[in-house]
Amino acid sequence: MSTARKPADSRSIANAKIYLQQEPDAEFRDQLQHLLDRVGQGDLDAGTELDDRFAGTLAFGTAGLRGAIGPGSNRMNRVVVARASWGLGAMLLEQGLGRPASDGVVIGFDGRRSSRRFAEDTAAILAGHGIPCWIFDTVAPTPLCAFAVRHLGAAAAVMVTASHNPPADNGYKVYQASGGQIVPPQDGQIAAHIAKAPAYAEMRRLTPFEAAQVGLRRAVPPEVRDAWHAAMRRVSLHPGAAADAPLSIVYTAMHGVGHRDVVLALRNAGFEGVAVVPEQADPDGAFPTVAFPNPEEPGAMDRALAMAAEVGADLVVANDPDADRLAVAVPLPEGGYRMLSGNEVGWLLGADALRHDPPAGWGEGPDRKLVVTTIVSSTMLGRMAEAMGADYAEVLTGFKWLAKAGDDALAAGTSRFVFGYEEALGYECGGLCRDKDGVHATVRFCELAASLKAQGQTILGALDQLALEHGLSVGAQWSHRLPGQDGLAQIATLMATLRADPPTALAGLPVTLRRDLKSDAVWSADGKAKPLGMPPSNVLVYKDADGTRLIVRPSGTEPKIKFYLEAVGRPRDVGAIAAVRAERQERLAAIRADLEARLGLQSEG
Repeated sequence: MSTARKPADSRSIANAKIYLQQEPDAEFRDQLQHLLDRVGQGDLDAGTELDDRFAGTLAFGTAGLRGAIGPGSNRMNRVVVARASWGLGAMLLEQGLGRPASDGVVIGFDGRRSSRRFAEDTAAILAGHGIPCWIFDTVAPTPLCAFAVRHLGAAAAVMVTASHNPPADNGYKVYQASGGQIVPPQDGQIAAHIAKAPAYAEMRRLTPFEAAQVGLRRAVPPEVRDAWHAAMRRVSLHPGAAADAPLSIVYTAMHGVGHRDVVLALRNAGFEGVAVVPEQADPDGAFPTVAFPNPEEPGAMDRALAMAAEVGADLVVANDPDADRLAVAVPLPEGGYRMLSGNEVGWLLGADALRHDPPAGWGEGPDRKLVVTTIVSSTMLGRMAEAMGADYAEVLTGFKWLAKAGDDALAAGTSRFVFGYEEALGYECGGLCRDKDGVHATVRFCELAASLKAQGQTILGALDQLALEHGLSVGAQWSHRLPGQDGLAQIATLMATLRADPPTALAGLPVTLRRDLKSDAVWSADGKAKPLGMPPSNVLVYKDADGTRLIVRPSGTEPKIKFYLEAVGRPRDVGAIAAVRAERQERLAAIRADLEARLGLQSEG
């Protein structure tokens, strides 16, 4: 959809002029002044752009603040980062945290453009509050930052990253003392303090030297990384698997920060000679070899798959730029490689965690196991948990909710978290950190693959066995990117349309259940369905008489509306799996076509 051209709103112009007086970077000041000059000359394109930059402010979404780098209250820049840091510091002080050295804040950053600068600004503002900081001296994976919170006994952490977002973006994640990302009401409390923040030039800040001199700035000690790697070795489910069945592994860091830690973690597990895609091994915020640094995007894995074909790899593994996600490709019997979906990797790792107990003496809580996934992920994990006598929970999208479910179960004494995942390639194995961890998940998956190989089995064969035991889940996920303020308005209109006139059938079969998680409203044909009792979220759920499920929601980190479909089949044997999958996929394709026609959306493939 093209963005409508229009004169700038007077409020956007006023906000831009106020912001211009605060912007510390000359380049951004020049950009904004040029934009204001164009607006003054009646340039409608400039008016539309100014509105997009200043009509709103970045708010904490599914995974913190994220947006394109540039001047404006709706962009990632030093002013926005300073205000967020000032608000975080004010909240910590209000709650009595932050002053003692033991209650400092960990600060990490990835290799994206401006990440180090934003991290330094965060440290300077928090030191100005009198809050001590531990700051990484170089780029770090997001899960290492999350691990460091609990290991150092910190009150909070900030990770500067936009994860798998486009190259133009950056972001700001906040962790609480438990090691999980902030959840309500903390995000609202920080936002309330941000609204009270003084002008950028009036915020007290300390230089690195000044902060170090008074004990408010320290480097994260190397032993934190050592402890993380030691913990990964300690909780292995298949120790020695690499020796029993060596694997040829190809790895790509996707121009991110995972290379050092993944190779080390795999070496610690016994996997030697990992082949690394050389041109994607080092951090590079320009992401020169990929248009979109997300392993799920078309073309992002091409170089890794080409290398795998050259060396005959048993396994291809990839992280996203901050190494909190894992993508996997496996060889096909007929040649070539197949990318596994996030759900498929989640099923395999989940089944492994349910079947094998971690080493004696490790972990917290009762013997009964808990596995967790999100409402948009496959329902397969729930079926596996029921069959294996474990607890199961579904939560809202975002790993902060998975971490909270594990903490809540531990506090209640009902079960012990052993695994959680979301379909967007995020996995948490055993709770070493309270966030998704692409490094630990890489080791876990490679050890699982080696264990299966030692038994004469394959990853694809293991997936077939799960389908026979627990049902064949077939999914389809797609999204429509609708950028700008007009795009956000269109997404809101699409959600409103579905609420006002919900679908009554999915490709000919009647809808038997509807849920609106924004209001927790539920309707079912038999009248038995109950509200889920989750925090309000802009999510719509539909199920039809065949059990097929459709979920619609706006993305919490990108300007997208996202759709998720799942249908379950029951193949009688391995030979029937392909036919059942094809039939289920055909049905999902029909539902998608009907839905897009109904909403006036053009398929993006």
